[in-house]
Amino acid sequence: MVSTFGSLATAYRGLTAARTGLDVVGQNIANVNTEGYTRQRVTQSSIEAAARVGLFSSGVQPGQGVSVDGIARIGDRFADAQVRGAAGAAGYQGVRASVTAALESSLNEPSTTGIASQLTKFWSAWQDVSNDPSAAAPAAVLLGQANTIAQTLSTGYKAVDDQWTSQRQQLDGLASQLNSAATQVADLNVRIRTATQQGVSTNELVDARSALTEKIATLAGGTVRDNADGTVDVLVGGNALVSGDSARQVKVTGDYTLATASSGVSLEWTHRAGDPISLDGGSIAGSLSVLAPAAPGGTGGVLAEAAASYDALATQLAAQVNAVHSTGTTADGTTGHAFFGFTAGVSAARGLTVLPTGASTIASGNGTGGALDGSVARAVGQIGLSVGSPDRTWGSIVSTIGATARTEADRSTLTDLAATSAKGRQLSTAGVSLDEENVNLLTYQHAYQGAARVMTAIDEMLDTLINGMGRVGR
Repeated sequence: MVSTFGSLATAYRGLTAARTGLDVVGQNIANVNTEGYTRQRVTQSSIEAAARVGLFSSGVQPGQGVSVDGIARIGDRFADAQVRGAAGAAGYQGVRASVTAALESSLNEPSTTGIASQLTKFWSAWQDVSNDPSAAAPAAVLLGQANTIAQTLSTGYKAVDDQWTSQRQQLDGLASQLNSAATQVADLNVRIRTATQQGVSTNELVDARSALTEKIATLAGGTVRDNADGTVDVLVGGNALVSGDSARQVKVTGDYTLATASSGVSLEWTHRAGDPISLDGGSIAGSLSVLAPAAPGGTGGVLAEAAASYDALATQLAAQVNAVHSTGTTADGTTGHAFFGFTAGVSAARGLTVLPTGASTIASGNGTGGALDGSVARAVGQIGLSVGSPDRTWGSIVSTIGATARTEADRSTLTDLAATSAKGRQLSTAGVSLDEENVNLLTYQHAYQGAARVMTAIDEMLDTLINGMGRVGR
């Protein structure tokens, strides 16, 4: 009797295990399209036979069925770490590729309205003035073209300045996202630790935390360290952004305009002002790199270097034209007049101005050739053909930025491929396969039916024992 009732308990445990398996399969199938969901499996173990003593202690005893030990999350921490590392690299490179592509587009080259075309028209206008120095029409065309170049340089510089300010504002948003994600991870740490202590499944909470740590990696790189109590620490720049149930906050320091941000922009801890965080990846690190100030040798931030290139071009153009123009004589017989000037208090590219107002104030001749002397104007027109001309300088600027944009785009493509590959390896383990789940569904279904048949058979046996024995001979 004891053995028979024990078999009934064994069958019941089989029913329970199969039902739990069906529940988990249903959970997996329901979340097949849920981003960040990690498939789950029932963990089971057999129950050994009970120790028996006394009269019924002899003979081999079967086990007592199956025990449902838990619901395991089928994840791979090493694959997760690879995903976070690849996400940090992709985030960093993605920002740089986007910024340099926008910068290259703002150059407006090659085109009929770009600086290269405007310079060509400018030198040609000087040649026209040299043919008839006293005529008003060629002089008006020259001055109009000179003002167009000044405006084009100013517009180009402003585009870089606006892009810098926009990226600076976006950086504040990225830092806010990082702080929010860190706070949520710390909150999930508390919930996971509590649930673990209570023996409750934490799989969905761990999935949510894993998605957040991946987001942190995309934003700021960093690493994740598992703790024995189920919590994790998130390290950024070698320091803890999240430590158990506490999260530290970061802030961005630096001005919002390129002209006033000479000391650069940095990410700091709110509790430790003046101590920049050294990031090893992520979109925040990418933003900081493009917002860095210009440096000797052109090794600074790409935006500041581009702005400096516009200033250098404006300065070179003014210096070379003024050097020749100042040797000429205007209509009033005076020399030493500059053609270009600069507005005080602004950058060279934005402050470039044209000083002459008409043919009489353009020093087109040297004063010895009469009214038709255009030797100085002709000499200015020849500047564009010289080895160190502004045209060549601008060509070098365009090619450098173009090469940088192509390099950053190629690197971004490679890091995106690496991130996709790492994600694929992660999903190969953690992702839900409908084919596999359908096989499991059938397996647990048949197991449930089998356990039910065992229970029915035992029930019939018990009915025979209880109601059918001892009635012979009545």
